Amino acid sequence: MHILQVSLRVPFPLHDGGAIGIYNITAGLLRAGHRVTMLAINTPKHHQPADVLDHLGPNFRLVTVDVDTTAKPLKALQNLLFSRQPYNIERFINPKVSSVLAPLIQAEKPDVIQFEGTYMAWYNDWLNAQKLVPAGTVSVLRAHNIEYVIWERLALGEKNPLRRWYLSHLATRLRRFEQTYLGGFDGVAAITKEDIGRLKELGCPEPIALVPAAVEMASFQPDPAVQPQPRSVFMIGSLNWLPNLEGLEWLLREVWPALHAELPALELHVAGLRPPAHLLVPRTDNVFIHGFVESAAAFMRQYDLMLVPLLSGGGMRVKIIEGMALGKCILSTGIGAEGIEVLDGQDIVVRDEVAAWQAALRDYYHGRLPVAAIGAAAATTAANVYANARVTERFEALYAQLGAQ
Repeated sequence: MHILQVSLRVPFPLHDGGAIGIYNITAGLLRAGHRVTMLAINTPKHHQPADVLDHLGPNFRLVTVDVDTTAKPLKALQNLLFSRQPYNIERFINPKVSSVLAPLIQAEKPDVIQFEGTYMAWYNDWLNAQKLVPAGTVSVLRAHNIEYVIWERLALGEKNPLRRWYLSHLATRLRRFEQTYLGGFDGVAAITKEDIGRLKELGCPEPIALVPAAVEMASFQPDPAVQPQPRSVFMIGSLNWLPNLEGLEWLLREVWPALHAELPALELHVAGLRPPAHLLVPRTDNVFIHGFVESAAAFMRQYDLMLVPLLSGGGMRVKIIEGMALGKCILSTGIGAEGIEVLDGQDIVVRDEVAAWQAALRDYYHGRLPVAAIGAAAATTAANVYANARVTERFEALYAQLGAQ
């Protein structure tokens, strides 16, 4: 088949879950023998040269459109007062993209047009309104997140009343947008069972297929030559993504101080893109902020217990899947582990309250947590459920169900 991916960014380098989630779809489809064209908005934040994905081979073609999607306070205010579209989405709606997308579809006549996430859903509606989709071409939404859920949860955890009002207002507008635009696809590839329920509540018609996030297993294998540092815990995730930052600050504020006083030899290592300045001041509590690391796998191999203290967010945490593939025991909140096929105490440890987190970390420190057994079970689950080849088969099954050939 020939698949056209319409993406809100060029998914490279593989430094965050957003890039990894899109890139692994492309790589899996190509490895399965399909031809893929990607139309990607080339944003200032993630700007890449036109040849950055040439390593994917001759069956892949990247087409980029430069669009300034930078959030600007004045435009955000104008959007709040005068626009019906959420500002998050409006920044990605641009006539330059439409002017490239329409002739690209007419020239290539793909079997499948796959829109990577809510941010690209407006273009599907526009194509349908203009009657620009060729007969026999099917449209698929890859629902990486249900966006309104992320902002709704952020609003619930916000203490500042004005900021809480804005986040709630944005969540309401995002829900309205998703209700309006996510039902216009021939099929939806949802990332979790929970998101399938939310999509149905939004009025999305069937088929909605469960297609989880994928991991390239070859890149995330344990290395027997690298022994993790004892009594070390770690967190990894982009620190310019609000749910990650919110979770880390909760961990440092609520969980860590009393634990450090009791267990001063326990170390916390944090890696992530663009940590804010206040996290980079010198510390005396055995918390080490590494910032950006070139290799997530190499970083994770160095330390013992993986922490995912998420209090908000949506979709599926790719970093948990990667940690599982590496055989890491993972301590997560319920929201962090949401949608991942794991069982508490078997292939993950799930805790939510401050005291429960402290108790789990205390058990780890004193050797009472079966880290090796839980990590081994996690690696088995990752290979059986989340290996990219298996996930690609689910995409192919959805395309076939929709009649693409």
